[in-house]
Amino acid sequence: MLWIISCLALVASTLGCGLPAIKPKISSYNRIVNGENAVPGSWPWQVSLQQSNGAHFCGGSLLNQYWVITAAHCRVQAGYHNVVLGEFDLASNSEPVQVMRIAKAITHPYYNSQTFNFDITLLRLVNPAKMTQTVSPVCLVGSVNNVPPGTICVTTGWGRTGVTPNPRYLQQTTLPIISTSQCTQFWGQGRITDSMICAGASGASSCQGDSGGPLVCQSGGVWYQAGIVSWGRSDCNVRAPAIYSRITYLGQWIAQTIASN
Repeated sequence: MLWIISCLALVASTLGCGLPAIKPKISSYNRIVNGENAVPGSWPWQVSLQQSNGAHFCGGSLLNQYWVITAAHCRVQAGYHNVVLGEFDLASNSEPVQVMRIAKAITHPYYNSQTFNFDITLLRLVNPAKMTQTVSPVCLVGSVNNVPPGTICVTTGWGRTGVTPNPRYLQQTTLPIISTSQCTQFWGQGRITDSMICAGASGASSCQGDSGGPLVCQSGGVWYQAGIVSWGRSDCNVRAPAIYSRITYLGQWIAQTIASN
């Protein structure tokens, strides 16, 4: 299915967004739960949010040299947590990672911690990220575009896999976008809001520790972020739809926040 997407102007101005220097290899509907390793460096916008002791707790995506996008429920604190770019192997000390301090953590003013509505936070880095073969930004789905149900997308992260609580290597899985009506049938009326997009229920799922990470879809050879890992079943049931913050709905706030900060 062909779908046409325009980047937000702020992100489109970043040359090479959504174009990994190292190409991803996507084999099948493997899952992050009992998942498959990504090709090292093939998701160069993926970040690891880490505590001061170096422990990973959430994911995120690099938007440009100064900005990272993640989930509000990750509760990132400027001055305490770090953004780590270029990570693949959490147990390695030899990777050319960039450990970045956070100047500001800006959460959507309408974020609701009970319903996960508007589950998005923008992080401004103290210093600009250096773009390399394994560090580059993702494009964002344009605010006037929607990714249709049935589109096959990819989510990545170091969340729980079902085999080990904390996988060493970055994991990836393919997921189909599903309609809001189908998602509502599972979760119930009123749970799925305009700021959410659903994917999965296909034998694959994101899980705890993947929160804040990207759901990306490819069009014309370019990867665009359509969602941010937000919430789902606490047992990471691979037949339950997972919920992501919808970039198309939040795009105007993203652009305005970056422009004013």
